[in-house]
Amino acid sequence: MTSTDTPKNLDSPDSTAATDSPDPAAPDGAPVMLALHQTALGGPEVLRLTELPRPAPGIGEILVAVHAAGFNPTDFMHRAQSGFLPPPPRTLGWDVSGTVVEAGHGVTLFRPGDEVFGMLPYPYGAGSHAEYVAGPTRAFAAKPAGIDHVQAAALPLAALTAWQALVDTAGLRAGQRVLIHAAAGGVGHLAVQMAKERGAHVTGTASAPKHDFLRELGADACIDHRSEDFTDTDERYDVVLDALGGENAPRSVSVLRPGGVLVTLLPGAEDTQAVAEKAQVRAVHLAVEHDQAGMRAIADLVDRGKLRAHVSGTFPLAEGARAHVLGETGRTTGKLVITVRGMA
Repeated sequence: MTSTDTPKNLDSPDSTAATDSPDPAAPDGAPVMLALHQTALGGPEVLRLTELPRPAPGIGEILVAVHAAGFNPTDFMHRAQSGFLPPPPRTLGWDVSGTVVEAGHGVTLFRPGDEVFGMLPYPYGAGSHAEYVAGPTRAFAAKPAGIDHVQAAALPLAALTAWQALVDTAGLRAGQRVLIHAAAGGVGHLAVQMAKERGAHVTGTASAPKHDFLRELGADACIDHRSEDFTDTDERYDVVLDALGGENAPRSVSVLRPGGVLVTLLPGAEDTQAVAEKAQVRAVHLAVEHDQAGMRAIADLVDRGKLRAHVSGTFPLAEGARAHVLGETGRTTGKLVITVRGMA
């Protein structure tokens, strides 16, 4: 969203996020909205509840009234540094669940009143930590009727990452063995469920207190990353999903069988490719893409009771900075979600 209008910061401690009341309007009559906005890079304190112009859907886009928006590690990364995005001002957030308000020119899949969930195009489509967001129609799918907006908002980015890693990239099949690092995290806990649904044998790394959680999700074996070395084993995997990157990537190559696949979500050490080639395995770095077919597959898993996001905390939009503080500890199980309207 771009505008020449000056954003208005709402610094009152009594400021709230969204309500179901009619939208306010700027002096020129244009509708406005509240957003968790930043004008500088830095810590959580740079985030401000700010009045901004409400976006309008372009060709092939829908305008969504946001009910809830997921929170991911990429949010606090981009809050603190430019990363893939240009410098601020910016509103972060890629996950969204809400109701279609308006359909842009040429849109045939959705109409006003439809409940949808999806991931805005990563990385340049950020902006869901707001009352409204506009995005490409095919970044969204119909929200599963059996879950609420908080559950739906927790899924898109993390679930698409897991799906694109395990299914689209690695081609995980029944009977194969998969190792999932950070298995209790946002991507990891969804990847465990997807791998089990596909009939794989699943091993997950996590701290010991989270092992019961992983077993409830279906994990067959757990490794305590604090006290055990995952490479100290004769076990060989067909697929490794690595959300840690760095030196963890080439070390993961050593537990793959020849012909196996390592999918990393963060850049690995410089020698990862050379180590992989020597071991006769494939090593790839995945950047998640918006994908309606993937979102529909995720919705199908939810509808069949095979996939559910674990939400460990919710925060109203006005208190979204607290989600950044908690998320940056790296100890969150599952997902954090920002609530926007009707559920704060």
